[in-house]
Amino acid sequence: MRPLTLRRLLLQCSMLAVILFVVVVIALKFGAVPVSLYALGRDLLRVVFGQSSQISSDYGLIVVNIRLPRILLGITVGASLSVAGTSFQALLRNPLADPYVLGVSMGASLGSILALIAEPHLTISPLFAALLTPLGAFLGAAATITAVYFLGRREGQIDSATLLLGGVIISSFLSAIIMFLMNTLSGNLRGLSFWLMGDLSTPLQKSAYWFLGIGFLLATGAIYTTAADLNMLLAGEKEAMHLGVDVPRVRLVVYIAASVLTGLAVSVSGAIGYVGLIVPHVMRFIFGSDHRTLLPTAALGGAIALVFADTLARTVVAPTEVSVGAVTAVVGAPLFIYLLRRRLP
Repeated sequence: MRPLTLRRLLLQCSMLAVILFVVVVIALKFGAVPVSLYALGRDLLRVVFGQSSQISSDYGLIVVNIRLPRILLGITVGASLSVAGTSFQALLRNPLADPYVLGVSMGASLGSILALIAEPHLTISPLFAALLTPLGAFLGAAATITAVYFLGRREGQIDSATLLLGGVIISSFLSAIIMFLMNTLSGNLRGLSFWLMGDLSTPLQKSAYWFLGIGFLLATGAIYTTAADLNMLLAGEKEAMHLGVDVPRVRLVVYIAASVLTGLAVSVSGAIGYVGLIVPHVMRFIFGSDHRTLLPTAALGGAIALVFADTLARTVVAPTEVSVGAVTAVVGAPLFIYLLRRRLP
């Protein structure tokens, strides 16, 4: 493992940041309604300098009010899923570990369905109604996180194998409940199925973006404080303990923070697979397995991957769009097979 230097870390992150900027420009320009680079730059400058009221053209409104919020959501969700996947793979020392293996996505999906069922029977303001489904999904994810955490405890310790098994069992159980409920929601079946496959088109309030951003920074920061310990955990728990790592504390911090990241992402975007599984392997292959470097590069890589996938979802069959989760699955499955063939750690 090469020694980490601030210069090398900044260089790697700068390279990915440039790629992310290019992908964002592409995502803003292309879609069902193409926008010229001149109009795109003019409207974005007006937003930066607080002159949004001067944006009157249909093209500007499409860029600022539709595409830009969707891209910001894709950046946050992609980064969250990638950091969570990186953390779970290190914590469980299993290259197949993924946020969805632990059942968090099924819990969030069930929460969203229950919110859809309850909404017609509630007298609430339009603002709260718009946030009801994401709130239900987040609460469902939080409940699943708690259940998996207690199932994974044995004799006061978190057992990795039991944790994974508990996640698979809970995920299967919740999936059965979701299938039953979907058969009883004929009016909402199509929209619900689209959301379950992964969707970034749901409009959110501006405060929701701040909430997601702050939650991402806090949870990722908590995980990054354990980056050096995660490097030692790769050699085994006993070896890490001999080197002075407080393994129970690292497990608790990483598990909770990574689960919060997954819950935040799924609560606003549905079940988007393969991002948290593939991106960490790709970043590990390019930049190495040092988690002090891997965590920030995985965050940027996840943002790049999901924004690009969502752009494809909006453009390949324009003006119709496909689920971004379907795009990540089509692209991610062959890459996953390739990575398994290379036997990456």
